[in-house]
Amino acid sequence: MATSTDPAVLYPDIAAEGSLGAALQAAAAKVGLSVPFTVAESDPLRIAAVASTVPHRTPLAITAWAVERRWAVRGCESFQDLALVEGDSQDLAQVVQAAKAWHDGADLADIHRAAPFVHLTGRYEVPDHDPVRLTESEWQHLRTEAGEADWPEYHALIEAAYAEPALRGLYPFTSHWTLRFSTTTRRRLTVVPICLVAAHRESRYTVSAHYMGEVLVETTTAEEAVAAAVRNLPFGLGPVTSGAV
Repeated sequence: MATSTDPAVLYPDIAAEGSLGAALQAAAAKVGLSVPFTVAESDPLRIAAVASTVPHRTPLAITAWAVERRWAVRGCESFQDLALVEGDSQDLAQVVQAAKAWHDGADLADIHRAAPFVHLTGRYEVPDHDPVRLTESEWQHLRTEAGEADWPEYHALIEAAYAEPALRGLYPFTSHWTLRFSTTTRRRLTVVPICLVAAHRESRYTVSAHYMGEVLVETTTAEEAVAAAVRNLPFGLGPVTSGAV
């Protein structure tokens, strides 16, 4: 496996084309596709992008790894700038397929079918930025992430919190695997002063009043931790509203 920090060494074919964007366009042309790739002037051999025809998606970012020949892709929704799809591949032709599907506005599942290396984050698209649906989308992302993590206690915590209506109605987010909540969506969160941390190794589930703050309760099960969190929620929390700036 080639390793180098010099992009011209790792990617001589890209260097020969002059930029990653040009190389992607050439790869697309070989299979009869036309995709409008753009080049990053700051790092043309490593960074390219392709815009989407749907307005609620950011351009798909395509980035070459620095020490191994591989390309990463990341596509976000435009309101919160959170990833809908991401992944990495050593096959430039597969990157082209992902870029074409993203540009054409294909459904997220269809992007994965077109380029199987693309990972779906669990979030779904909410073009009208409805805060209730954005909240549900973020819960689905956390559930997807937790289900894929090698940490069964964390998975249990996310599922127990989602099963509790008082928490499921709040916008969830994490800081270093600490489950937290807000009464507004991103872009500007209004943080609820309750944090949950999953059991890990010798530690137990913990509920604290603030991030990295005083521990209120330690429990042996996720359900007990969630029940304790609900008991300590502030009164009068209304439905989630938009955090648009």
